[in-house]
Amino acid sequence: MTLTQVEIDALTLSLNASALAVLWSLPPAIALGWLLGTRRFPGHGLVNALVHLPLVLPPVVLGYLLLVLLGRNGPLGSFLWTQFGLRIAFSESAVVIACAVVGFPLMVRAIRQSAEGIDPRLGRAARSLGASEIRIFATVTLPLMAPGILAGLTLAFARAVGEFGATITLAGNIPGRTQTLPLALFSVTQSPGGEDAALRLCLLSLALAGAALMASEAVSRRLSPQGEPA
Repeated sequence: MTLTQVEIDALTLSLNASALAVLWSLPPAIALGWLLGTRRFPGHGLVNALVHLPLVLPPVVLGYLLLVLLGRNGPLGSFLWTQFGLRIAFSESAVVIACAVVGFPLMVRAIRQSAEGIDPRLGRAARSLGASEIRIFATVTLPLMAPGILAGLTLAFARAVGEFGATITLAGNIPGRTQTLPLALFSVTQSPGGEDAALRLCLLSLALAGAALMASEAVSRRLSPQGEPA
């Protein structure tokens, strides 16, 4: 299966943007997953609902909201433009942001579920031995959340690679600049004689998504106690 340069560019952009999206999302996802999984506080349900809102919103609606926020005339977009000369909408950065937003809830959800399964007696035992809260988190909590963190990373990456609606709304469909793999597939399906290219891109998308899901399952099984699925 030989890919054209446009298809290679779309694949490269999808992989790079998805990788950057999950890496930038990881620290806040760990913090939120731990907070939602181990603490109860006023507004817990509201915070949890807001975090997971991108999972139920239509992707185009999500992209439009991001465009309103980050566009040249949006509250955040206009500030970034006037103060730093940064234009977010219809740029490579917009692709990363769209990928991060759609993958973030999956990452938080997986991490939260791992945090909920941690026995609180472990933390109390470490605290009774004089360990600080930071040390308890680094040496007890974080290792126990590792299956959820790695599973969340792979799930968020797979979701980011397949993102379409929010990306095309916020970043556009500019070949070689903002055209990701799903957008390239959309473009060739609108062109006469694009059946072969569409088949190549479809198979490539299936392979990437399948590999990410299998990696997530393998990591969960390997890191879970006694090899049981997480």
